[in-house]
Amino acid sequence: MEYVRLGSSGLKVSRLCLGTMTYGTPAWRPWVLDEAASRPFIKRAIEQGITFFDTADMYSTGVSEEVLGRALKEFTTRDQVVIATKAFYSLGADFGRVAAAPNASGLSRRHLFDAIDASLRRLGVDYVDLYQIHRFDRETPIEETLEALHDIVKAGKARYIGASSMFAYQFMKMLAASSARGWTRFVSMQNHYNLVYREEEREMIPLCREEGIGIIPWSPLARGFLAGNRRGENHGATLRAQTDDFAHSLYYAGTDFTIADRAAELAARRGVKPTQVALAWLLAKPGVTAPIIGASKLPHLDEAIAALDLRLEADELTFLEEPYQPHPVLGHH
Repeated sequence: MEYVRLGSSGLKVSRLCLGTMTYGTPAWRPWVLDEAASRPFIKRAIEQGITFFDTADMYSTGVSEEVLGRALKEFTTRDQVVIATKAFYSLGADFGRVAAAPNASGLSRRHLFDAIDASLRRLGVDYVDLYQIHRFDRETPIEETLEALHDIVKAGKARYIGASSMFAYQFMKMLAASSARGWTRFVSMQNHYNLVYREEEREMIPLCREEGIGIIPWSPLARGFLAGNRRGENHGATLRAQTDDFAHSLYYAGTDFTIADRAAELAARRGVKPTQVALAWLLAKPGVTAPIIGASKLPHLDEAIAALDLRLEADELTFLEEPYQPHPVLGHH
């Protein structure tokens, strides 16, 4: 395993981050693994040298944080891992299933203070290493959000702060405001970036590289689409392929299948999995610090780690990238 600095900060993280949206309770999403099924993945990740773990308060409405916290306590020590979590969405609403309280979402001072305390309680820790805003809040002044995050860091509840999907101009406004006020600056951007969605290359990635922001992409395998087995009306054979409505809104259009086919073709030539080719492509992109990988079968995790040693040639990169056509902006909501 390689260990690299997160952007221009002094924090060192493993080259791969284990995302834990898949671990929690199937009552939230049918493809999510329960705690007993989840624990072997966290254990294996630690054994393979992964020290960077990403979760969010809204994953399994908080259960993901609980599962991760308990597993880390059993399989490692606090000083050996980097824990990242996120806040923005309402846990109670869960995308409209029940009514949410008026202050139970967004990036207001009220919600962020409540959210960090609840996350720490569920994780069973005194602080998180990286506290991230899960999306941009158009209803809250950015100064209110930034000062609240700064106060959370100064209170010792988070060591660093990060952001997730938004427009580059929004992120730049927040960075500029932090610098002007002397508040804690973001060290990372968790954005939507993979072989079939490359719109981030236009503005966000150049901005992050210029500002020393670490890039930790979510959905590096396009929520399983780049496994090369998504076909037909049901979008594939797995439970997640059939029931992940969010993935259906992001992919399955234009040249997406052509690119997935090329990844599968190159994988066959190399004697590896299509997912390893897709991950190796992402790891080769300038500015990318640690893709956030998910796994629902233990071999998936081992394959992702093996992709660290897969080096693609220039002509192979061109072969994969050539069919790409512009997409609408996806993943900001």
